[in-house]
Amino acid sequence: MRTHLKRLLALAVIFCTGVVSAQSIHNLFPTLPAMPEIAPMAPPTVLLSDTQGNIRFNSSSPYDLDVLLHQSTKAAPTAGMGKLLLPPQASDATPVPAMVILPGGSGVLPGREFELAQQLTRNGIAALVIDYYQPRGINDDTPYRIKLLGASEFDVMADAYAALRALNRHPAIDARRIGLIGYSRGGMVARMSMDERMRAQLAPKVPAFALHVDFYGPCFEELRTQKTTGAPLLSFRSGEDESNDLVACATAESRLRKAGSQVNAVVFAKAGHDWDSSEPRTVAADRPYLRGCTVKFDARAIPSVRGHALIPANASPDRETRMKLRAQSGKLLGDCVKIGYVSGRDDEVKSASHSVLMHFLTSQLKRED
Repeated sequence: MRTHLKRLLALAVIFCTGVVSAQSIHNLFPTLPAMPEIAPMAPPTVLLSDTQGNIRFNSSSPYDLDVLLHQSTKAAPTAGMGKLLLPPQASDATPVPAMVILPGGSGVLPGREFELAQQLTRNGIAALVIDYYQPRGINDDTPYRIKLLGASEFDVMADAYAALRALNRHPAIDARRIGLIGYSRGGMVARMSMDERMRAQLAPKVPAFALHVDFYGPCFEELRTQKTTGAPLLSFRSGEDESNDLVACATAESRLRKAGSQVNAVVFAKAGHDWDSSEPRTVAADRPYLRGCTVKFDARAIPSVRGHALIPANASPDRETRMKLRAQSGKLLGDCVKIGYVSGRDDEVKSASHSVLMHFLTSQLKRED
């Protein structure tokens, strides 16, 4: 049992960090379940002024950054989906601002994504909570390690920008006042989506996201961002969350400032990870994370760790190959693999962070007549 747990944790770490090889998968789990397949395409929802609830929109699954930026036509077409909530006053005569919400790697958590969505609607802001798992064949029964492998951070990026394109067609939403909020893995994507290359590739014909909010998104990936969209970032982190390296995150945020965006960071000294969920606070002793290593992307968008490329430059862009390639180098992570960090509910920090968030949204989403 202990050996199985160790293997499970090692595999989860590799999946979380995006570095898994076919050989490492086979060595850890010779009978690993079949990887999830992308669900059949479904027609996008026709958006009318009163449309809300479950909606679909055209997205894609590039899986890796080089496919997203340089081989986008080879990314698998995907029917993105989410649940849209509108405030009562939203109409084609009075379009409202909106926020796209990206869950973390565990998916939607009680007390977090939809509670925030309801708070936004009470304040006159529409909210679209994205489900990036179901369209890629992943459900609540899918093992956590397979969830993380079945939908990459760049798949989530594609869904975020696909949602932006979709909301631009909603008559009751103001296209120039749409922002992006992400939690944990989703927070990492919300921050990385500020890179102008992402917008230019995924949503070049619509206004960029008006703002970005990162709730405790890990900072182990370095995209070489030279220019942002110019939209501001608000980030939230905490002193007892070992999964967020505060030095690495400060460095990442400094790069974004130099690349053209205003960045405001809030650090709560005593909170852990997922402080806004309803889960009880605990030391999650079985949760893996990466700290002390940086996944760097070169000019071709090929990732490497400690100078070792994780994807061959000529790798096939198909999804099955990329899943197997994610990572060919779990061994390169070495002592960067850590296990166990504080996570769970902190009502005081949740209240404080929501207060700061609403002030930020109110100031940034003012309507310019």
